[in-house]
Amino acid sequence: MSNSEEYRRQIMQELAKGNMDSLDDVPMDTTTQQYQDFDDFAQRTTPDERRQMFGRSFHPDRIPSSQMEPELQKAISQIKPNERDDVARAFFKHFKERGLDDRHLEQQLGLSTHSPGRMTADDVSKLASFAYHNHPDIFKEVLAEQPGIMRFLSNPVVAAVVGIAAAKWLGSRR
Repeated sequence: MSNSEEYRRQIMQELAKGNMDSLDDVPMDTTTQQYQDFDDFAQRTTPDERRQMFGRSFHPDRIPSSQMEPELQKAISQIKPNERDDVARAFFKHFKERGLDDRHLEQQLGLSTHSPGRMTADDVSKLASFAYHNHPDIFKEVLAEQPGIMRFLSNPVVAAVVGIAAAKWLGSRR
């Protein structure tokens, strides 16, 4: 069994048991909240709260590319076009802060355009994948700012990527 499968199984077992030991450093007011569904989670939490929740639980090295990339493609293809544009803008904003030019990224990643409003789901998936593997802090930041992507990731991947938030979100679904 690969490490990622073992890790995923462990996370899902802990979630099923309600084991939330990793919540020790999260303020009590956020740990007592239960969310009805993902939209409730996304609307009732601020980017700062999501950033804090994702901070210690985000481990991109535990999910192989072969598993994460198809999940990102599927998730991004299912979000609304205006949300997809916002996700692309957020990635470009953070890449630009790192000195990565949008036109250079367009060429490097084989994007159809560098204009977020004209990007296809495949283009945004390439940006997300690039961030996930090469700039996980940017990926985490964009998830905190634009959580719509998480709605469409499969439960084991959500649990592995954002354990605390997944525990809170999935906890009310049992």
